[in-house]
Amino acid sequence: MRPLEEYEKRIGYRFRDKRLLETALTHSSYANENKCKSYERLEFLGDSVLGFVTAEYLFHHFPDLPEGQLTKNRAALVCEKSLCGFSKSLQVGDFLRLSHGEARSGGKNRASILADVFESTTAAIYLDSGSLEQAKKFILQFIVPAAKAQNVRPFKDYKTTLQEIIQQNPEERLEYAVIGESGPDHDKHFTVQVCLNSNVIGKGGGRSKKEAEQQAAREALELMGY
Repeated sequence: MRPLEEYEKRIGYRFRDKRLLETALTHSSYANENKCKSYERLEFLGDSVLGFVTAEYLFHHFPDLPEGQLTKNRAALVCEKSLCGFSKSLQVGDFLRLSHGEARSGGKNRASILADVFESTTAAIYLDSGSLEQAKKFILQFIVPAAKAQNVRPFKDYKTTLQEIIQQNPEERLEYAVIGESGPDHDKHFTVQVCLNSNVIGKGGGRSKKEAEQQAAREALELMGY
């Protein structure tokens, strides 16, 4: 295991409380053998901090994305595979405190452990600094390039595009109508159709009326050859 100071250089943060950093790198197998704390509680907190920072980033940088797509993009950015990749870039495995058995079984390269430690490191930075800003600085150096690599781009405003096309002929009129609604209040699904002069030119669905309207407009544009 390498010195903690080297890990601090990799993550770009120097801890005031080194014990907090040690805990963030301590697997339960090591903790059980040595009667000390593991990273599990920090992992719990880090998961929430990571989710919030990622959601805030997507919310502010992609203002036209509907709620459903924001949720999907956040999930992709903070899934186990992504977090494991972040930890590998930091070579977290070289700093982990594992039991001999866990180490022999390849724990330092196990995806679930590496993902957990990215979360525990996030929480440790948050608690040690007493500031969300420090945790955010750590998180965004990974989330921002990952978002670009996954082609997370602003949602195209299909409704506006369709409206601009139709407005070229002033006598034409567009109307959107909800033709279906299903699911409980916390998980609604809407179906919307868009009509041009009473003729249906597109249908779409979504978790909100706005999202369904966008999908209906998208279908209409595709049918019109755009």
